[in-house]
Amino acid sequence: MMDGTAGVSGHRHADEALLDDPALLGERDPGGMLRFTASAGAQVRESAALAAEANLGVLADDGRPRAVVIAGIGTAGRTGDVLATVAGPRCPVPVIPHRSAGVPGWVGAADVVIAVSASGRSPEALGAAEAAHRRGARLVAVGAPDSQLQSVAERARAPFIPVPRRAPARASLWALTVPVLLAARTLGLVKVNEADLAETAARLDADADRCRPTAESFVNPAKSLALGLSGSVPIVWGSSPLATVAARRFGDTLSANSRYPVVSGALGEAGRGRVGLLDGVFGGLAEGERDIFADPGDGDDDGGVRLRLVLLRDGGLNADDDTDEPLAVEERRADAVQTLAERRGVRCDVVTAEGGSALERLASLVAVPDFASIYLALAHGLDPMAVPAITEMKELANQ
Repeated sequence: MMDGTAGVSGHRHADEALLDDPALLGERDPGGMLRFTASAGAQVRESAALAAEANLGVLADDGRPRAVVIAGIGTAGRTGDVLATVAGPRCPVPVIPHRSAGVPGWVGAADVVIAVSASGRSPEALGAAEAAHRRGARLVAVGAPDSQLQSVAERARAPFIPVPRRAPARASLWALTVPVLLAARTLGLVKVNEADLAETAARLDADADRCRPTAESFVNPAKSLALGLSGSVPIVWGSSPLATVAARRFGDTLSANSRYPVVSGALGEAGRGRVGLLDGVFGGLAEGERDIFADPGDGDDDGGVRLRLVLLRDGGLNADDDTDEPLAVEERRADAVQTLAERRGVRCDVVTAEGGSALERLASLVAVPDFASIYLALAHGLDPMAVPAITEMKELANQ
């Protein structure tokens, strides 16, 4: 029986000095979330090697599927969003992320189901794998070795790609994503070559070095972002479909690691309503009452909570488009929201994508925010690995 506060620790106000004390950071991160997050580049390389050893070639024997369903929850569910975005609007078949148990009612022998679970035991992935097997759909399973999911795949004689369980699922985005992309490549749905994977891994390695615990806040982009978000209500918007996946990923990690409430999504969608948050009681109304003589370094001088906008800008390639207009529209929209925030005094952080491929650009938008969510947790005295509410919810739900 839990009293609702067991294991809850930390403090409301961030300890900024802690972020520049590598030894203390290590003590506050006993589960090693910083280390696991720094392994992202290695995850890309290792997962690509493990996928190469799996018998993915059998997927292509029956030709192009009618549709591909990616079944999973949490970080595993995000892999479907990544595939849909990297494949792009010219993908020859629908790519459908599915986050509930089982599979859509129309799934049958003409379709492919990719079941993803870092632990290999999530009910959503297991239910989808079993349903795919019953209905005669082609199945690919991605998960922990020697797990229930592997057993289902073996019964179905389906390819299984192992994901070593060194890190929690939240820190295993790339270990889960790369097998999904390579399975889709086998089906002819996405163009991801070895150079793309190598450059993505190198990008993740470089960002891990920039965000390392020993790099001080003024040169560490993740620590700077964490300090900017401290005590705020973050709004994270992506300027393009690719950047929106990264924005939603940042929303996931800020909620799970830092325990911050977040609004995240597509900037285009926000322009139809949510951009009004900039005018609201945590936005322009609060900023209008700020003491203009206060030192900006003092943070919330009047103790009020304010919005902090994080804008993830793609500004990337439209190689598959016939016109540059979509990119131009996205860029104008991003410029506009920055201007709106400036006019209302709402502070805004911008992360701009870099890289030659869609996958590398996505990595450049994900890496720094991933680290920032952990640094923000540590500054509040929270262990990003241990989330008591998650454990308690599982216990209550399984009674």
